[in-house]
Amino acid sequence: STGINAEYGETVRHGGCLGLGLAAMTSNSAEIYELLRNNLYLDEAVTGEAAGLAMGLVMMGSLDEDALSEMIQYAQDTQHEKILRGLSLGIAFVCYGQLEAADPTIDSLSKDKDSVLRMCGMYCVGMAYAGTGNNNAIRRLLHVAVSDVNDDVRRAAVISIGFLLFNAPEQCPNVVSLLAESYNSHVRYGAALALGISCAGSGMKEALTILEPMINDPVNYVRQGALLATAMILVQQNEHLCPKLKHFKDLFAKTMSDKHEDVMVKFGAILSQGIINAGGRNCTISMRSQYGHTNIPSVVGLLVFTHTWFWFPLSHFLCLAFQPTYLVGLNSDLNMPKMKFKSCARPSTYAYPPILEPPKEKEKEKVSTAILSTTAKKLAKGRATPMEVDEEKQDEKKKEEEKKKEEEKKKEEEKKKEEEKKKEEAEKKKDEA
Repeated sequence: STGINAEYGETVRHGGCLGLGLAAMTSNSAEIYELLRNNLYLDEAVTGEAAGLAMGLVMMGSLDEDALSEMIQYAQDTQHEKILRGLSLGIAFVCYGQLEAADPTIDSLSKDKDSVLRMCGMYCVGMAYAGTGNNNAIRRLLHVAVSDVNDDVRRAAVISIGFLLFNAPEQCPNVVSLLAESYNSHVRYGAALALGISCAGSGMKEALTILEPMINDPVNYVRQGALLATAMILVQQNEHLCPKLKHFKDLFAKTMSDKHEDVMVKFGAILSQGIINAGGRNCTISMRSQYGHTNIPSVVGLLVFTHTWFWFPLSHFLCLAFQPTYLVGLNSDLNMPKMKFKSCARPSTYAYPPILEPPKEKEKEKVSTAILSTTAKKLAKGRATPMEVDEEKQDEKKKEEEKKKEEEKKKEEEKKKEEEKKKEEAEKKKDEA
């Protein structure tokens, strides 16, 4: 809490507010709420966004009337859109799990003239009815998804469908299949994320069938959403359980390395590669605990992750949704004993996907000297004329041979001169005698 004092900069206070909100999640602490509210009232965009979100985390699921009225009133008064977006998430968290009790708040927000507050109303529906599959709530979201004049509100409405149906993921493809073909690109993006949220970790073929054509969508952020949703569905899967896994993993790698691909799509592919290999491939995304209850941190993490649309660093909240799938056994000395487990299934059923290997460098082969077709014909006839490179070599040889011949001639001439001198000397000696 000392990190959110006024003496620190905006960046530190921003992180301090988020950390404090996560640490005190669902605590309903009036002291912490007041501390965060004081940071909100500084009216600084960066700090205020985090403070508004953290206030909702602290009062999560309480439907506290005082907190709601203060947050909604400040959202209507502030001039900073970042603060407004942070408060929209915070208000949604306060309504978490309240079902029909949250309807008055939802109705007032849904009718507000400000599009961000209407978007907040859609998130409130998703949080208040999370995991219930309530038909009236789904009907309300579908109506807004096709009727609101603002694209952000429509996108939020479709995404919230994923939160309602995570306990019945088999229903989600049927609900959003038509929305995935909408003329509105924001609705298509929302449909992709709704599938990823509700069907996370299931490897559901029906969801992948809807998402696969969306990966080739003409709009860059729709392709990004399709990649993210595909990774969320395929987390903790292998080729035995999902034969298309290798195809999608190769697609992620290809998109990341493609120089001509859009930056936004590359960002989605990089995140997808991280999601599908989360926790050393020992984690999955699930909003249900092992006992079947709703896992609140997972819901929080996924909702804030959807706001990566507005600010990329919020993608780190996805870590809250990861749940370990490994078993660690320790004895009384906290040492790991040797254990053996019998599995009647084939090893391929639970096998890890193969590790990515770096591309091997190909050895460069020496290219042989090219021979022209005309040269080949003349060689066949025995009247070949060598190429320019060969001519230069032959000229050098000829010059060397000519030098050798000239040297030999000089030596012979010198020998002849010596022999003639010897003869002359012999004749002179005879004459003197």
